Amino acid sequence: MSKKAVCLISGGLDSCVTAHISKKQGFDIFALTFIYGQKHKKEIESAKKIAISLNAKNHILSNIDLSKFRGSSLTDKSLKPEKNHNLDEIGKKIPSTYVPARNIIFLSIALSYAESINADSIYIGVTATDYSGYPDCRPEFIKAFQKLANIGTKIGLEGNKIKIRTPLLKMNKSSIIKKGLALKAPLESTWSCYYGKSKACGRCDSCQLRLKGFKELGIKDPIKYESLPDWYLKN
Repeated sequence: MSKKAVCLISGGLDSCVTAHISKKQGFDIFALTFIYGQKHKKEIESAKKIAISLNAKNHILSNIDLSKFRGSSLTDKSLKPEKNHNLDEIGKKIPSTYVPARNIIFLSIALSYAESINADSIYIGVTATDYSGYPDCRPEFIKAFQKLANIGTKIGLEGNKIKIRTPLLKMNKSSIIKKGLALKAPLESTWSCYYGKSKACGRCDSCQLRLKGFKELGIKDPIKYESLPDWYLKN
């Protein structure tokens, strides 16, 4: 009997690699992507390509308009994601790109989906190493949500607990990229930039962390950038 996994796929590099890890581990993939009021849809198009690469059994695009709530530069039109942070500043405080309670919402819906199809696991590409500023990417959060899933679902009470799997949790970006390359994940189809232009900005926190990972491996990122930070251009 095949194993089923609900994989949260945002269109970014981390969720792509996470889903391909699930595939490698023998799970049938049921992809779940959220249209949550983000300012651009580039990552949604990337998520569709990733789901195809996984030969997903199903790919649900779930609409939840979090832009009705203010406070995140990813959804609030009055705010813009910061650019040109020094690398050593990233992750030291909660950034403006934090969407209030986003992973709580996403995992709750993923849990409902997983229970409805009798899935074994939920895969989410959170990583605490690079983005320690996000409270919902920490090991403590995942542990707490796992407990909630165990006691708050029918399947959990019956003893068939749905496992929240976070294979990237303690990996840095270069290790994630290396893993993705080994799995032949379509990194060229991923989108990490907080801006939705034809090319990635190269300056937001997400672009810089991605570039840092590729630079540490001595590999050129397969996506195109508008510009590159000075530290990246140095030998």
